[in-house]
Amino acid sequence: MTRVGIIGIGHGQFGRRSDATVQELAFEAFREAIQDAQIDPKDIDGTVIGSVPEYHKQRSLPGVVQEYLNLNPTPTWLTEVACASGSAAIRTAWMGIRSGAHRLMAVIGCQKMTELSTPEILALMGRVGEVQWESIFGTTFPAYYAMFAQSHMHEYGTTREQLLLVAVKNHFYGAKNPNALFRKEITIEKALASDPVSDPFQVYDCCANADGAACVILASEEIAKESSKPVAWLDGVGCATASMSVLRRPSLTGLPSAETAALTAYEMAGVGPKDIKVAEVHDCFTIAEIMAYEDLGFCEKGAGGRFIEDKQSYIGGQTPVNVDGGLKAKGHPIGATG
Repeated sequence: MTRVGIIGIGHGQFGRRSDATVQELAFEAFREAIQDAQIDPKDIDGTVIGSVPEYHKQRSLPGVVQEYLNLNPTPTWLTEVACASGSAAIRTAWMGIRSGAHRLMAVIGCQKMTELSTPEILALMGRVGEVQWESIFGTTFPAYYAMFAQSHMHEYGTTREQLLLVAVKNHFYGAKNPNALFRKEITIEKALASDPVSDPFQVYDCCANADGAACVILASEEIAKESSKPVAWLDGVGCATASMSVLRRPSLTGLPSAETAALTAYEMAGVGPKDIKVAEVHDCFTIAEIMAYEDLGFCEKGAGGRFIEDKQSYIGGQTPVNVDGGLKAKGHPIGATG
């Protein structure tokens, strides 16, 4: 089987994009990616769209994006796995090229989170959780992750200050990212003074929805070796699932699916956690990043709070994490970031 490499990347502006449709957002990222890869889009033999179409007025998203990008009749697929849609789209294309069925594929994550009203968005997000036994009683995602945070604080002594230090770090790096939604630094004092959301969370513990798109161009080893630019090889890819219901999870202090996926990827690539030079993790809430430190093996279980307090996830620390600002500062257009 062929190796798969990333030969081009594109990233649009995240924010409240009333100036662009979801197709136009996709085009922004796609155009930048093909220019970065220095390829002719006519050579692309497949595309994968990562998105959650329910958030759009346009339901059948891959077809309209494909047409707008002038890629017909090239085949296209949609991957929708809630907040993992973007990474799932990359894995789908990776499998397509690795198997030999495709040689050059575009993966486009695109999401327009502001087309629907706030009540409509909240209703949709409420149904992402386990509807039969949990969401029906009003459980929201801030409440889910607040339970994780409370459990982590109870079991390991993690503090509110340590949680909010994640936000301080991510806003520090978001201020340097021209594509980020929030481009201002914050202090721990400002974060601690913000309004409550779901105990122990405050406003700065939570990411913000946004419109935006991102794109990567994946190529077979044969094509990638022709690139005049450095290639990022996808030598280790892992994925896993876990119970949707928190009632059936053995612990609320970590995400077992993330741990399993990481172990799979490490083994495939022949590396370990200490070999990782930089990481992008899901930080929809501050506790999510702290749990990721632990689940990915960057520190021991329960040590995530100290990891951020000691600035080990900053550039210059042990493992820099989310140095683009993460979801917390960059914004969270689900298909483009998950």
